[in-house]
Amino acid sequence: MELAPVLDGFTVVLEPTNLLYCLIGVVVGMLVGVLPGLGPAATIAILLPVTIGIEPVTAVIMLAGIFYGAQYGGTITSVLLRLPGEASSVVTVFDGHALARQGKAGTALGIAAIGSFIGGTVSIVALSFLAPLVAGFALDFGPPEYTALALLGILLVATVSSGSRLKALVAAGIGLLLATVGRDMFTGGERFTFGNLSLADGLDFVPIAMGLFGLGEILYNLEERHTAVHAPATVANVWPSRKDLRQSSGAIGRGSVLGFLLGILPGGGATLSSLAAYAMEKKRSKTPERFGNGAVEGVAGPETANNAAATSSFIPLLTLGIPANATMAVIYGALLIQGVAVGPTLVTQEPELFWGVVNSMYIGNILLLIMSIPLVGLFVKILRVRPAILAPITVLITLIGVYTVNNDVFDIVLVVVFGAIGYLMKKLGFDPGPLVLAFVLGSLLEDSLRRSLLIFDGQPWEFFTRPISGTLLVVFLLVAFLPPIRAAVTRRRTAAAADTRTKELV
Repeated sequence: MELAPVLDGFTVVLEPTNLLYCLIGVVVGMLVGVLPGLGPAATIAILLPVTIGIEPVTAVIMLAGIFYGAQYGGTITSVLLRLPGEASSVVTVFDGHALARQGKAGTALGIAAIGSFIGGTVSIVALSFLAPLVAGFALDFGPPEYTALALLGILLVATVSSGSRLKALVAAGIGLLLATVGRDMFTGGERFTFGNLSLADGLDFVPIAMGLFGLGEILYNLEERHTAVHAPATVANVWPSRKDLRQSSGAIGRGSVLGFLLGILPGGGATLSSLAAYAMEKKRSKTPERFGNGAVEGVAGPETANNAAATSSFIPLLTLGIPANATMAVIYGALLIQGVAVGPTLVTQEPELFWGVVNSMYIGNILLLIMSIPLVGLFVKILRVRPAILAPITVLITLIGVYTVNNDVFDIVLVVVFGAIGYLMKKLGFDPGPLVLAFVLGSLLEDSLRRSLLIFDGQPWEFFTRPISGTLLVVFLLVAFLPPIRAAVTRRRTAAAADTRTKELV
């Protein structure tokens, strides 16, 4: 790895404007994490119009800060109120709030801050070394490889999504269908436009994201969120003791590695990483009964893992142009709006942007560590503001923001339509994440598949003759068919065991 571009990246980050936007991103991210239900994907979607007038590197530095800042912000409500502000902070509720009830809320928040900083930093260092290698490897990618990668990405997103796998697959299917709306890039024919000229160029990503994640989430949370004001736990003695640090050191180390690896996978992300880290710590513990009753490791492991994953999920986005989760899909949309060609050539053609964003995460994590504890008191006060006051302001910002992108009233109509769809999806238990990711990957999949079939003279088995695309498709088949085969084998074994017991009783 050449050092000159890396050092130039630090020069970019240390410019006053970029430092300011990094600080803004981290603070907004923490606020987003504190406010239950909003989430980084929704916030970034709402702020997309704001990024139009900003330099690309500055815009992405701010959006990245919102993403990893939200991971720690969600911890505060999990510990103090037993109310996860972020999906990735759900498991922190179990032991974080238990510690708060024991008068150790400060310890839980301190351990979370330290773990988040270490996990994020380890992941950034690994990102700095690994991302250029992945980008160099990705230069060998052609249409067949991108076809296989997009297929695998959509499947992984659907299979590891929270909730029902079938519902996730249905949502991903809807996303792929929406990606086909508009003019066919090969034949010029119009598809699913119903004679509407506004749909001729296809659906825009911004109103879909702002509708599903912004308006849809707001409508759902207004209905579901409890209106009663909770009394946050008292925060005292923020810095953890030596015993707490010693107990949590192993969990922090394991969470850093696990979070980094799972964050790279499409569909992995912070939520899956925090769940996996908690499960691993409980399984490794000699006293698993402590988990759920105030185990420090139950806070340290997940909080470290979700920050490590938030950072490593930038690898597939910046090097392959493949968003690993819903938030990365929205940031991908921001880069497209800025006219940035995301993919393997980004490292060489836009080194200032690439290394500026990567190195900004070092600064952002330090800012998070410095600010996280002093700002707890402020966040506790914000928690007392009723959602009925915040929601109308957010809706107004969303509608004004989406109009400013293209100055088109039709975009406002789309936001309202997809807001209603997002609300219904949440009510029916559908995760909107697979829909958005499939929509983003759908255009890549269709374009690459059709180009590949032209190269192969319409012979689909030729995909398996190329080493990379063949390997990716084999992994795709394993991921698709291994779980149902395993489930069928388990059912057969259970039935055989039941028959054996019946015969023994007879």
